Amino acid sequence: MLKALIEDGREVRRQRRALLEGAHLLTAYRDKIGAPVCLVVSEQGRAQAEIQAVLDSLPGVELWLLRDTLFKTLSEMATPAGILALIEIPTPPTAARLAHSCVLLDAVQDAGNVGSILRTAAAAGIKEVFLGTGCAGAWTPRVLRAAQGAHFDLHLHEQADLATTLKNFKGLSVAATAHGEEGLYDRPLPLNMPVAWLMGSEGQGIQAELETLAGRRITIPLAAGSESLNVAAAAAICLFEEVRQRSLAS
Repeated sequence: MLKALIEDGREVRRQRRALLEGAHLLTAYRDKIGAPVCLVVSEQGRAQAEIQAVLDSLPGVELWLLRDTLFKTLSEMATPAGILALIEIPTPPTAARLAHSCVLLDAVQDAGNVGSILRTAAAAGIKEVFLGTGCAGAWTPRVLRAAQGAHFDLHLHEQADLATTLKNFKGLSVAATAHGEEGLYDRPLPLNMPVAWLMGSEGQGIQAELETLAGRRITIPLAAGSESLNVAAAAAICLFEEVRQRSLAS
């Protein structure tokens, strides 16, 4: 069961369970969500003071102690962290009427990029993230590691219908694209309404039918000879431009 959650994102979605590796992710989950379903610790991990402190903070949680060789088969890390936690994936609240800014990801397949965008969204104070079909699974090990605990500050909507989300969104929708009609800095965002930021994969970009639904299509200005930005970098620039403009208006 645990091995399947590491190797198959579809199994993660089916079970609505995920594995967290490392004391940092586990303590972030504990502090913001609650106790895990169970804990899995290696022999070497049990000898670490940091891990023992985590175990002491979760009395009553089922604990499995594994030999180091067996534990390593459950880890994707070159040097296993020594502790895993099986968790129930939080169910996001219904987001039929969004009153705040959000991020929509269209087929962003790279797990590191997805995790970095989640981390940036949380840092920018955005709560809602919609991941369309074709995105890397939000609760897979690589995405969890890249996001560094940001999952537990967000409402993550996987397999989302991005077109319907855009059509129902009451604020301004902005597609970040290499062939936008205006530059990100050409005119300020209307700060009296929430913004839905639509991002696509580096290779394919945003689907044409989704892009046409956006109220504005913007481009980040690049130096001559540069073709594009990594989508995680582009997301950080866009989200923190909104943060910057809001701070100037406050």
